[in-house]
Amino acid sequence: MRLFTTLLAAATIAAAPLFAADAENTLVIEVAGENSGIVEIELLPDVAPRHVERIKRLTRDGLYNDVVFHRVIPDFMAQTGDVEHGRREGFNLRYAGIGGSAFPDLPAEFSDIEYETGVVGMARSQDPDSANSQFFIMFAPAPFLNGQYTVVGRVLSGQDVVDSIKKGDQAANGAVAEPDYMKTVQIKSDIK
Repeated sequence: MRLFTTLLAAATIAAAPLFAADAENTLVIEVAGENSGIVEIELLPDVAPRHVERIKRLTRDGLYNDVVFHRVIPDFMAQTGDVEHGRREGFNLRYAGIGGSAFPDLPAEFSDIEYETGVVGMARSQDPDSANSQFFIMFAPAPFLNGQYTVVGRVLSGQDVVDSIKKGDQAANGAVAEPDYMKTVQIKSDIK
């Protein structure tokens, strides 16, 4: 019996995370629409301090609330965060994905973190220094993105929710006509 108890204790310790994510750097997204659930993302301020600070600012200002997942490509990623043209109310597919925030674009903060399932990166135009408010969450590995887009975080829990976000039309670069959306976005330390 003692051996069984020891093995059970060892298995429990091995299955536990090595560290708990810092609540100040954990993004909590309530997904709603056809699919719903909670996604928690560990933000990485040591990797991309300016980008993480921007996400936290937009979150705390409530600007990510009711913003749609406007571009969702199966087996690739789900993109959101267009606080200018991506609001659920009055959503116009024609403009979604071309907007940003009132803040200036950010210079790239590239790292050696690989784009694997659950990694969160900042969307941008052809200019590496054009990320602003939009971000994407990976469904699958995409090595061609490595070192090309700023990594800001990774999914801690809720990857199943991410995977169930309504997919877009592949012929239209993943555009989603009636998209799922981020009902609320909060920093975990702010949740009472």
